This record gives sequence, structure tokens and C-alpha cells, in this order.
Amino acid sequence: MTHKTPLISIMMNCYNGEQYLEQAIQSIIAQTYNQWEIIFWDNNSTDNSANIVHSFNDSRIHYFKSTEHTNLGTAKNMALKEVDTEW
Repeated sequence: MTHKTPLISIMMNCYNGEQYLEQAIQSIIAQTYNQWEIIFWDNNSTDNSANIVHSFNDSRIHYFKSTEHTNLGTAKNMALKEVDTEW
């Protein structure tokens, strides 16, 4: 019997969060479980958030940027539409 390890989606919503963003992503990368993807939803940031995310150059990190700033609930729902995993 083969056991397939499930892919986990981690949603990160961000609006001008450059101060702790690198540390947050590094924390995910450092986990012993490596079957994950990050759905990174940039809520139309005006800081260096996009550059920080792209600096990781990791195919498991999927970057999306909203065309306008929305409330957190709307941003979460928009990010959720990009998830294509069971977990």
C-alpha cells in the first residue's frame, strides 16, 4: 500500500507587510513537512512586499496581486479561489 503525502495550501494575505514577511516565509520553508504551497495574496501593497516574495524563487510560492485594496475578508476569499488542493 502506498501512502501519498497530501499537499497543503498555506494562504498568506499581505498588505504592506514587508517588516516581517521574509521571516514568515522562512518559517514555512524551515518546516520538516515540505509538501506545501503558499498562496500569497498581495492586497495591493505599496511597499517592498512583492520583491521580498519574488526573491525566494521557489516554485511552491504562488504570488497574486489584487488590483485594488480590499478588506481582509474579501482578500481571503479571493486568495481561496486560487487554492487547488484538498488541504
